[in-house]
Formats: sequence, structure tokens, C-alpha cells
Amino acid sequence: MTVDMISGRSRVIVHIAYPSHHLRTPQFFNAYCRDQMLDAVLVPWQVAPENLRAAFESLRRVESLAGVIVTIPHKASVAALCDSLSPTADFLKVANVARRGADGRFHGEMFDGTGFVQGLKNRGLSVIGRRALLIGAGGAATGIAEALVRAEVAELAIANRSVDKAMELASRLRLLFPDRSIRATQADARGFDLVVNGTSLGMNDGDPLPVPASTLAPGTLVCEVVMQPDTTPLLEAAAARDCVVHKGNHMITGQIELLAKFLLGTEGA
Repeated sequence: MTVDMISGRSRVIVHIAYPSHHLRTPQFFNAYCRDQMLDAVLVPWQVAPENLRAAFESLRRVESLAGVIVTIPHKASVAALCDSLSPTADFLKVANVARRGADGRFHGEMFDGTGFVQGLKNRGLSVIGRRALLIGAGGAATGIAEALVRAEVAELAIANRSVDKAMELASRLRLLFPDRSIRATQADARGFDLVVNGTSLGMNDGDPLPVPASTLAPGTLVCEVVMQPDTTPLLEAAAARDCVVHKGNHMITGQIELLAKFLLGTEGA
């Protein structure tokens, strides 16, 4: 649908982020709604962490609201604010989407990991049997970590600025997948053929690379979650070393249909 088609019957979805200037999900989601003739619109909301609870609680009373899509840095916080969570979101303690019920209660789900893997599949890329290095242990990275193991990587190593957080995530994942190789490590890509930046590094000018470019071997599949800029410094460095690069926008395009069905469809909580 287009802006001039929005009416008093349109379902509204807000995309909560801080900051919001980098968001590209609204353009993908609204294009999908237009193509599928869905009477809904997604709008970005910039909400500082200290104001998140108040903003979220106010949405319980908005009857036009279908739900919220959530990104950095709010995924863990929104999961804690939801009234119920899917098994995946509950295990991971993060949510990137929450559907509002008629009673104002929110049900949270986590599609980042599913969308990430689907985005790879859409480009004919497989993670099966790969040795994966994931940088980050926050909201998006947590979902991607679970999805990579479920998609049968041979090994998952998690590197994070806070080593304790990487170790905690690895420990929780081993409870779910006790027979798989999952560990915490350093941000060094030597020995890995799949590298995923699951942090916000690369979004702002002057950010350091999430992993030293010198450790990237030719042919390594290097993936981003950062969508703005379209080609991050990590992807530029990876391309220069003859790696296969995978942009951040593929993660969201891989889950647009899932988000729309969850927020606007008939699935029960």
C-alpha cells in the first residue's frame, strides 16, 4: 500500500530502536504490505533505553496497534516486558517482534536467527558443516547463534567484548544442543570458514572492525547484520581478501514474510 492508502482502518506497527536513523526494515516491510495488499504500515520510533518501559506500556492501550518490531538495543528489554514469549524467545531471553492482543497483552517472538539463515538460503548459501565464528552475544547475535547451531554448523565459536557474556550464551546453547561444539573464543577468524558480525560495529564512522581483516582467509563467507551502510568496512575488507560477502539487509528480507504473518496473520500465541 502507499501513504495515500492509509486509513483509519489500517493496522499500525512501530519499529522501536535507538537510534533509528539506520533502519531499513520499514521500507522492506511496507513494500511487502503493498505487494500483498495488506492494510498495514510500519513506522520507526526512536526510543532511548530509559524511556522504553513507558513507551512500551503506553502501546497496550493503542487499539490500532498490531505490534512492534524491535532492534538495537531493546531486544532483551522488550522480551522482559512481554506477557508471554515463544519457546525460542523464552529460551534466548530476547525478542525482535511482539504482537499486541485485543486485551493489550504482548506476545514476543524471535525471528532474527531464522531470518538470517533464510537470507543465506535465498542466495544459495548453506551453513551446513561450516566452522562458524560469531562476533557478539547481544540480541541479534543470540538469535543467530541458536539458528546457526540448529542449521547444523559443525562448530560455533562466540566472541564478545564481554567474555563472560559469550561464555554464558555458549553454556545455555549447550543445554539445548548437548552434542554440538559450542564455545567462547577470541575475535580471530583463523580456522573459520563462516564469520558473522552480530554487533553494531560498522554502523558508525570510526568503528573498529569486529574481527581483524588479516585473519580472514580467501573464500570465507563473511556476513553482516548491520544494514546501514549497505556495505560496511568489514565487508569491504572481506571482499578485498577474496571472501564471499553477505550484506545485513538479507537478514531482514529473509524474515519479512514471517514478521508480517506473525503480526497480521491468524497464528495464536
